[in-house]
Amino acid sequence: MIPELRRRFNAGFTREKYVDMLRRAQVASGPIHFRQCETPLFIERSLVAKMVEYGAELIHQSVANPKSAEAVPDKYNVPGEPDHPMFVQVDFGLTADLQPKLVEIQAFPSLYGFQPVVAQAYREAYGLDGSPQSLLIEDYWDLLAKAIVGNWAPHEVALVEIDPYYQKTVADFLITARRLGIRIVDIREIRRFGRKLFGPDGPIERIYNRAIADELDRRGVELQFDLREPVEVEWAGHPNWYFRISKFSIPFLNHPSVPRTQFLDQVSRIPDDLERWVLKPLYSFAGLGVSVGPTRKQVEQVSDPSQWILQERIDFAPLVETPHGPTQAEIRIMYIWLEQLQAVTTIVRMGRGKMMGVDHNRGMEWVGGSVAFWPE
Repeated sequence: MIPELRRRFNAGFTREKYVDMLRRAQVASGPIHFRQCETPLFIERSLVAKMVEYGAELIHQSVANPKSAEAVPDKYNVPGEPDHPMFVQVDFGLTADLQPKLVEIQAFPSLYGFQPVVAQAYREAYGLDGSPQSLLIEDYWDLLAKAIVGNWAPHEVALVEIDPYYQKTVADFLITARRLGIRIVDIREIRRFGRKLFGPDGPIERIYNRAIADELDRRGVELQFDLREPVEVEWAGHPNWYFRISKFSIPFLNHPSVPRTQFLDQVSRIPDDLERWVLKPLYSFAGLGVSVGPTRKQVEQVSDPSQWILQERIDFAPLVETPHGPTQAEIRIMYIWLEQLQAVTTIVRMGRGKMMGVDHNRGMEWVGGSVAFWPE
């Protein structure tokens, strides 16, 4: 993507530098339970700017869609919903002519703590010169603290998840908690007394929510408080927006970056060329349930078509040259929305499988999570 930087990196790569990069990241994060790619992505700033612009347009369209309120299930309809989400991510793949095409949009926090740390580990371990940039704003940590902690003392704020210390993303949780001084609390340990919520070590005034509703359902988690009842707590990332901006949003979007997408229950005729389509559940993480090039039987056997979409498959180009062959890169633009919507950094996923998730690239090298760098 920046050929000279790619050639220089590949020529100077050693296994020892890669191990050093992982070591440096783990000093700050503890064990990393998802694969980090051997290489960062070197990309032109103008292409990043284009994805930032496209992402903002898609987010504003999604927020303006009145139908999105219908996506919130009654049992997860939390009071006090604000008029826009706080954390939003938009994922793009690139075609051969470097056109960004939408893969995913979600209003839910991602690896906001982990990404700046691993970017610094790449910089130091590989001796990347020229001050390559990976952040889209200068006051990143100040803005993240303002979003997550708000006006509360850090110890009054809880990062909430199911079994947080056993999640693949625990490295991000630990960095966030240490950097901002907040607590990590298992959502099953939260109790309600009157109109207040309490964790094991005291009252919770503000929740940085990392608990995913479909995982609560899948694991049969029973909470000790009712999400639907009004309580005196602030949400850093209100749960309703997880549903309102998601795969549910994609069929309503009108944008050159968006592939043809329909709710499955609105598909009048199953396409003959299903190898050119992707079947996706509306609410899932890490590619769970997604079928690339599904069979007719798979499509017909979906029990509730209203909860699935059929999306045109885009030919994302393998644009990153590696010692193991050309590799695709999926770029996630990460936003924080307080007074205004701001793009703050990126996540990159490298892959050569049908999908970009780690589970679809097992046994491969030069794949996995990464960061984007662009010249200053």
